[in-house]
Amino acid sequence: MFSKLIGIFTGKNNVKNTQEKKVSRETKNKIQPTRIGELGEYKINIQLDQLNKKYKYISDLLIGNPKSKSGYSQIDHVVFTHLGIFVIETKNYQGTIYGDRKRSTWNVNGKFKMMNPFHQNFGHIKAINALLDNVDLSSYISIVSFSRRCIFKVNEELRKIHSNDLIVYDTELTDYINRKLNVLKLQPQLNSFTDEEILMMFNKLNGKNILDPEIRQKHIELINEVKSEESNESKIYSATCATCGKKVSEKVKD
Repeated sequence: MFSKLIGIFTGKNNVKNTQEKKVSRETKNKIQPTRIGELGEYKINIQLDQLNKKYKYISDLLIGNPKSKSGYSQIDHVVFTHLGIFVIETKNYQGTIYGDRKRSTWNVNGKFKMMNPFHQNFGHIKAINALLDNVDLSSYISIVSFSRRCIFKVNEELRKIHSNDLIVYDTELTDYINRKLNVLKLQPQLNSFTDEEILMMFNKLNGKNILDPEIRQKHIELINEVKSEESNESKIYSATCATCGKKVSEKVKD
């Protein structure tokens, strides 16, 4: 007791507590960014586990894609149902998302550019369909999922359930999939899949999933290199020609 009182008067305990809190904050800051993506994926998997047990889904799919700059396509989630194939791209941005379905780039908070996620996801759909060669492209539904840390300022059409391009919050993913399936049931001349076809497509795609950690790491490195090059290029060429649409320098723009 006496030593504790001395500690209070000397301020040693306060210094120790401050240091411990500082270490705790530093540890949390180091861990948190690396866990954001994993936690986001975990939340989506919880959502997908709530779907009809006859449906099948694959998460974190990596498949070969000769049309991709890295030679591969990494797809967050693919859900096989009787009435369609849902291809889901998850984003972990925070802020206001501005975008238009036809624009090649979107932005966050009016400052940070991002590739139109539906263009990105269409590339994923094409890569998947190259492996499932008998499936009509109209059977695919493209979904882009953001966390509740975001606010959408996008086409209203992308939030309407009749669209085959949907932007959703991660917490409403299951609801949107089920609502979309209810809409598809009412459509004439609908493409549908049997339980056997769902299992066949799932097994075929799952069999093509590249699990080799070295290849996966190489894919990430190549993607980062491409992003870096595109970022440097955008700093040099930030305007486009009104006639041909090609990028031009600021000098030409002026």
